[in-house]
Amino acid sequence: MSNIRIIRNVADEKSRELGEKSIGRLMWKFFVPAFVGVVVNSLYNIVDRIFIGRGVGAIALSGLSAVFPIMLIVMAFGMLVGLGSGVNVSISMGQKKHDRAEKVLGNGLSITILLAAFVSILGFAIKTPVLKLFGATAETMNYAQQYLNIILYGAVFQMIGFGLNNVIRSEGNARIAMYSMLLSAGANLVLDPIFIFGLGMGVKGAAYATVLSMILLDIWVVVHFLSKRAVNRLKFKNLKLDFEIIGRIFAIGMSPFSMQMASSLVMGLFTNQLIKHGGDLAVGALGIIFSVSSLLIMSMVAINMASQPIIGFNFGAKQYDRVKKTVQIAILSATTVAVVSWLGVELFPAPIVRLFNTKDQQLFELAVNGMRIFMLALPVVGFQIVAGNFFQSIGKAKVAMFLSLLRQLILLAPLLLLLPMVFGLNGVWMSSPISDLGSALITGIFLFAQLKKLGKETETGD
Repeated sequence: MSNIRIIRNVADEKSRELGEKSIGRLMWKFFVPAFVGVVVNSLYNIVDRIFIGRGVGAIALSGLSAVFPIMLIVMAFGMLVGLGSGVNVSISMGQKKHDRAEKVLGNGLSITILLAAFVSILGFAIKTPVLKLFGATAETMNYAQQYLNIILYGAVFQMIGFGLNNVIRSEGNARIAMYSMLLSAGANLVLDPIFIFGLGMGVKGAAYATVLSMILLDIWVVVHFLSKRAVNRLKFKNLKLDFEIIGRIFAIGMSPFSMQMASSLVMGLFTNQLIKHGGDLAVGALGIIFSVSSLLIMSMVAINMASQPIIGFNFGAKQYDRVKKTVQIAILSATTVAVVSWLGVELFPAPIVRLFNTKDQQLFELAVNGMRIFMLALPVVGFQIVAGNFFQSIGKAKVAMFLSLLRQLILLAPLLLLLPMVFGLNGVWMSSPISDLGSALITGIFLFAQLKKLGKETETGD
């Protein structure tokens, strides 16, 4: 009984904090650990690319770029369950349904393991044609295969770590979620040079370092949910599949899942167009650009992570004025980060590219030119990210999915096919900022309408 009282007291304390504390202070409290966590998490791929680019070469870097879309697919399944579980946990806490929140946690872990097994088996069955689809050539295929084989074996660890750590953040334990990512990414940073250079394992070494780091993350998050620090405890009885809860998890998680899957498909289209108009080194340049852009975007995603438990809890508690204020602060913060990041990339692209490769001048020139064009519309990206997260956090899965697919498939894919016919290689880079501007405009219309609706519900007390 004493353990139950302790858990209830922790849950009540987190609920009071999310429902009563100043929005600005809450955002800052959750943002700092989220920012550290996501930036460190982004270092997984970036560190791999830096060490491979410097230690193995430009062609190996191009081979790794062909694997990246497949890693996005693996992460998509992790997001399907991880973000879906996190939002449902936040809303359940806001509704004071603690037992339901714990059931979401248990079901989330079970379905993650099943999906990971499916992803690994399917991945090995179709890996060669998929790598070709995503731009691997005869020259880069061997490097891509070496890296991907190990990543597929470790898919279950990547998905469990991501999923459970998102639930830690959603229950209000943002600092613990930050420690999770620091531990895992720190291990990857240490293991990469040991395996790549010290043991002479090359591309395989980078993959082994990534998987071992994920295993460490899994141990950490599982121990957390078995401890008294957890707001929601991991219990064996909740591992039994409840299809009603799984349906709710999938309903919320389908938007980020669709976005990641679309990102993977678009990345494949990117690589094919780059090979056609710029060759293998242009694909290597894309790898550098995507690494930098993902790091910058993750900085804005951290603001999302800070706002998600606040929005989800208060929406569940029908405190719509706090929901609106959280969204407003998040948009202002994300836009500020986006503008500052854009200035840095546009003014200093050369030093950034030099981090990844110091030997190949052609790769350097391709990456510098591509980065400047690719990130022209970065200032509006922060707004898009926050708006999409808002609809996801309040359970508007269909709207969130549409806005996610709007940029990736509805706008970006056709532009990738049309613009290179006119502008060549520059047309490939131009497709991204044009699609960002178009989707930002449409997203703004949806967001304004929903916030106006929340304002009316606040006035009437519904």
